[in-house]
Amino acid sequence: MSKKKVPEINSSSTADIAFLLLVFFLMTTTMAVNKGLSRRLPPPVPADQKTEDLKVKERNVFVVLINSENQLLVQNEYMNVANLKDKAKEFILNANDDPNLPEKVPMDVEFFGNVMVTKDHVISLQNDRGTSYSKYIEVQNELVAAYNELRNDLAQQKWAINYDELNEDQQKAIQKILPQKISEAEPKNYGGKK
Repeated sequence: MSKKKVPEINSSSTADIAFLLLVFFLMTTTMAVNKGLSRRLPPPVPADQKTEDLKVKERNVFVVLINSENQLLVQNEYMNVANLKDKAKEFILNANDDPNLPEKVPMDVEFFGNVMVTKDHVISLQNDRGTSYSKYIEVQNELVAAYNELRNDLAQQKWAINYDELNEDQQKAIQKILPQKISEAEPKNYGGKK
């Protein structure tokens, strides 16, 4: 009796098929993209700007420092994180036109007409290399919450609804009045820890 040979499967193109399947799945799979924290840096100071102009502009900057011991220094004063949001809101609004807070300028805004805004204000966040990540995020959350509360308050005053319920044009109008400007500097060694 003769043994019958079993036909073999040609596997020479198996690698090619596997590669094509890999490419197919890579091309058709959607990837979740983390958006991160959106921040805008202040514009660079022009070389021909006078020093007295710079002194006036210092009032527009709200400096927040976090050292390696996770202590908060806000406008050269030690502060508890729980008080940061209210202090930031006071700075952003400058409701009483305080000469030590951001200067107010008139701006024509849709739905609101001509309003006085602190459009050139900047919150400058600087942290030490030894700052814990949880403290950094806690400070970030308080600063963003200040803007969110102010925007929500304005939406409630104007339309009696929350900011996130407004249409896109209404939200843009409020963003023009209360632009979120949080600038982050590169971490430094304030506290001396590495």
